[in-house]
Amino acid sequence: MKRVLITGMSGTGKSTLLADLAARGHKTVDTDYGGLTVWHPTAEEWLWDEDRIQDLLSTEDADMLFVSGTTRNQVAFYPQFDHVVLLSAPPEVIVARLAARTNNPYGKDPAELAMVLQDLEAVEPLLRRGASFEVDASAPAAEVAAAVLRLVTSDACSGPTSDACSGPTSDACSGQ
Repeated sequence: MKRVLITGMSGTGKSTLLADLAARGHKTVDTDYGGLTVWHPTAEEWLWDEDRIQDLLSTEDADMLFVSGTTRNQVAFYPQFDHVVLLSAPPEVIVARLAARTNNPYGKDPAELAMVLQDLEAVEPLLRRGASFEVDASAPAAEVAAAVLRLVTSDACSGPTSDACSGPTSDACSGQ
C-alpha cells in the first residue's frame, strides 16, 4: 500500500483535498478527527497519538492511503510515508479561506489567525524541508487533487528521497 501524507498550514485546503480524493475512491484519514491528534498539556500543543498513527500506517486495506495533518511529531513518521506533500498558498488566500470556511472554526478568532500567519512564516519552511513535493493549493480544488495524484502515482517518483523527485521544483514530478 502506498502511504501519502498531506500536510500544510491551516487554510491550505487539506480537508478539501481529502474530500476530493475520497470522492475519487481513495482511502483518506484526517488526523484532526477520531482521536488521532491529542492535546499534550506538558507540551501545550496538539500532537499525533503515536500508537494510533502507527496502527493506521500498519494497515494494508487499500492501494493508497492519504493521511492529512500537521503536528510537530509528524516527522517521526516520515520514513513510513511514500510521499509527503506540502500544500501551500499565499497568506491572502489562507486568510480568505479561514474566514469563509464553515466546517472548522479554527482561524476565525483574531488570536488564532495571528498564530496561523506566524506559523506560515515559522513552521511552513520546516514542512517544506521534509516534503517530497509542494503543491500550490491556491488553484481550484479539483486541479490540486489532480496534481497530487499525478505526483504520487508517477513511476519516476518512488519515494520522499528519490533523486528524480527532489522537491517542488523537480521537472520529473512537477505535476505540470
